[in-house]
Amino acid sequence: MGSRERVAEFLARSGAGFEIREFDESTRSSALAAKVLGCTVAEIAKSIVFVGEGTAVVVASGDRRVSLPKLTKVFGEARMASPDEVRERTGYPIGGVPPFPHGGAVTVLPDESLTRFPKVWAAAGAPNAVFQIGAGDLLRLVGGGPFDVCE
Repeated sequence: MGSRERVAEFLARSGAGFEIREFDESTRSSALAAKVLGCTVAEIAKSIVFVGEGTAVVVASGDRRVSLPKLTKVFGEARMASPDEVRERTGYPIGGVPPFPHGGAVTVLPDESLTRFPKVWAAAGAPNAVFQIGAGDLLRLVGGGPFDVCE
């Protein structure tokens, strides 16, 4: 099963309302996704992978930057993952990492910046696929948060 199909199957079982879209253009960055979707960068829920003692995926509004001091308080010392580490630890390519589901032990930390919007767009397992979901459903499906990990 491909990465996009794994996300679609998870969402279908979740009970959340969602919409997956696939594009010919890349949606691998918040700016590219917002341009293709016709929404603001802030409405993109970007997933950024960090490695330390474990693996953390910070899911934050596209207009925010992760604060390493804040992340350290919640997760411990960490650095941004390399593209190879992203795929190895989450099962997804860089630019396509969704908030869920992940292979292995991954801590997902949704930032409070996502709660500014009723719905957000997130990567759906591939650098050209996204899905829209209610911010509340996203928090419920990752099992925690929101956290204060951004500037």
